[in-house]
Amino acid sequence: MIEAVLPTTAVGEDAFGDPDRPPTGHPPSPALFPAEKRAIAHAGTKRRREFTTTRHCAHRALARLGLPPTPLPPAPTGAPAWPPGITGSLTHCAGYRAAAVVHTSDIPHLGIDAEPHASLPPAVRDGITTPAERRHLRQLDATHPHVPWDRLLFSAKESLYKACSPLIPRTLHFDDAELTFTPDTHTFTALLPLPLPRLTGRWHAGHGILITAVAVPPHP
Repeated sequence: MIEAVLPTTAVGEDAFGDPDRPPTGHPPSPALFPAEKRAIAHAGTKRRREFTTTRHCAHRALARLGLPPTPLPPAPTGAPAWPPGITGSLTHCAGYRAAAVVHTSDIPHLGIDAEPHASLPPAVRDGITTPAERRHLRQLDATHPHVPWDRLLFSAKESLYKACSPLIPRTLHFDDAELTFTPDTHTFTALLPLPLPRLTGRWHAGHGILITAVAVPPHP
């Protein structure tokens, strides 16, 4: 499902939950590397399962790019420490885990996010949206009521900030970006502070999950 939102140069792998055995057609998942095991040595059961499955997705995706097996311990930011020349993103929500990777020569920065297909509580929605976004969401609710647009906006901003955080020297907040959706093309546009004034992303809904992705293109 993740590859529905990725550029053609990126590779994605996903899993619905934390399977005891790999899905049909997939090779057995390797054990975590020692550095990865140390990162979750004191984590609870839920966190250990999320971490393990997303790392297995990332390992499979890297193998599809032709890379040898390599550990992906968390960097100081919390994101994986990707191999040289590679960037990527991980996400997990109830019942779903995914990873996406790409060569930095094709896409310098990438962000993905998955959320359950359900509306946000009104207080949360109001806390993550600008007045213009709230008007936009009301219009979308009237014309396309089958999509929980507020939750999709939350996911899109998460993907956006994952992709952009290495480029902006401060913490990004939910009101730093203003998003608009184009339902017919399953795309969205984000207006941001400089140096990235405008970016686009893609979204997909299926199996009770919302998925978004943002890719920062190379400099001309």
